[in-house]
Amino acid sequence: MSGGIAEDTVQAGYDPALFRRLVRYLAPYRLLVAAALGLLAIEAGLALVGPELTKRAIDVAIPTGDGGLLLTLAGVFVAALALSFGADFGGAYLTTLIGQRVMNDLRRQIFGHLQRLSIPYFDRNPVGRLVTRVTSDVETLNDLLSSGFVTVIGDVMTLAAIMILMLALDWQLALVTFAVMPVVLLVAIVFRRHVRQAFRDIRTRLARLNSFLTEHLTGMRVVQLFGRERDTWERFDRVNADHLEARLRSITIYAVFLPIMEVLTSVAVALLIWYGGLRSLGGSLTVGVLAAFIQLTRRFFQPLQDLSEKFNLLQSAMASSERIFTLLDQSITVPAPASPKRLSRPIRGEVRFENVSFRYSADGPWVLRNVSFIASPGRTLALVGYTGAGKTTIISLLLRFYDVTEGRVTVDGVDVRDLDPGDLRRLIGFVQQDLFLFSGDVLKNLVLDTGVTDERAREAARRVGAERFIERLPAGYGHVLGERGRSLSVGERQLLSFARALALDPAILILDEATSSVDAESEEMIQRAMAELMAGRTSIVVAHRLSTILHADEILVLHHGEVKERGSHRELLAAGGLYERLYRLQIASAAGAA
Repeated sequence: MSGGIAEDTVQAGYDPALFRRLVRYLAPYRLLVAAALGLLAIEAGLALVGPELTKRAIDVAIPTGDGGLLLTLAGVFVAALALSFGADFGGAYLTTLIGQRVMNDLRRQIFGHLQRLSIPYFDRNPVGRLVTRVTSDVETLNDLLSSGFVTVIGDVMTLAAIMILMLALDWQLALVTFAVMPVVLLVAIVFRRHVRQAFRDIRTRLARLNSFLTEHLTGMRVVQLFGRERDTWERFDRVNADHLEARLRSITIYAVFLPIMEVLTSVAVALLIWYGGLRSLGGSLTVGVLAAFIQLTRRFFQPLQDLSEKFNLLQSAMASSERIFTLLDQSITVPAPASPKRLSRPIRGEVRFENVSFRYSADGPWVLRNVSFIASPGRTLALVGYTGAGKTTIISLLLRFYDVTEGRVTVDGVDVRDLDPGDLRRLIGFVQQDLFLFSGDVLKNLVLDTGVTDERAREAARRVGAERFIERLPAGYGHVLGERGRSLSVGERQLLSFARALALDPAILILDEATSSVDAESEEMIQRAMAELMAGRTSIVVAHRLSTILHADEILVLHHGEVKERGSHRELLAAGGLYERLYRLQIASAAGAA
């Protein structure tokens, strides 16, 4: 499955290969699994003690008036209950412990894989769906592994033990009990078919609900800005109602199934009382054996009911595991080379695009066509053009978020595809237009566990002018930012992002519309810092405001993915081409705004 778009509609039934892959996660905890199975085996054996004691009490102790034997049987019964409680507690604790540890391992694996996946995967998959994989789908597997897989084995052992004891006590009565089995199996098959679809609907609609919530909570400002509250509420109400409908359908199925199983159990008991009573009257069956059989019959149907429910849990887990493994099997489209090359020291920071063409998919339109340029060490290269010209795509290719379709991109003569992506990105300081701040204090957002010292981070903040507003915060550099730094203004967040990049002291500096969101005073301050910091460093500036690149060493004018013009500001103005028209439009716009 190429992008996981159809993950929410998985229709998987039981898949042995998928189940074996899932069970392999239990391998590190095989000793705990063995201990849990041992406790379940003890519990299954103890389940037979009560009926056997009942038979002895009715057939032996009561007719002979042996009070001592009755006291002994009662003591054994109490001891068996105590042992059964201990085995049940221990088994439940161990199975839950196993499930939680496996889920911890699985969540770590999923999140680690998500961090390694290439950017195109996230372009195709909404955040809500991925959150569902890590939370709800994993939790479904927890239900299987903690209360399903091991306990199923326990139910099978209990069922086998009861059947053996029944046949040993009286094979005829055993056959009477088993006579209800075809009806039970038919009910279980019908139940499984309906509940399987119900589980699938629940998973699909839950993923839709998560996706809707993630998208609209993130975009709440836009919702309120355009007065879309009512429309959004109505859409949420429909999505939520669909999820409720699926849940209620599942509840209805269980509400029908469980009483039917109780009725069938009662029918089996009634047949035993009728047939066993006639035999008791005829003297071919003792009352004790009949009483024991009635107890065994009630216990016989409980594992059958549990197995039917666990089968449907298995079905749900199969669907969830297929979605999870589909994610884990996603290939990394921008892989690290098997034997990455190292750049020679000192790093010069020369960037070359050699006849680069690019499109996002094999059948998609070309975003870049035959783009060639050199960003020389210590010089500033500016990229300008209308929206959609390909400026940001060039940056993404340099950072190797994507691989070129044709041509190549090099740093100091080495193809970026031959470099470790982590090593490449550590060479580059990147200030984005759409910046992202994490929850945590200001200093941590500057350092980001990159090895940058606190002193260097503070110095970077001072040089870009961010220190002025940081010191006004209640706790200064220790001030805890809200989600995505919403407590700061757009300009303040921009300055923090700029300081974060500069603190790395990169060989290559990329500014992607870096000053688009700051006021004139802040822009002037940044320009002064940039002049100092760009010295001796390769700088690539994606500019919307042409006033910020007047002193760039070279300007590339992009149009529809092609380089149409190149030169200095003066040269391009004198040429009277596309750049000149862009510049005049901005001057006119600024004059109109004034």
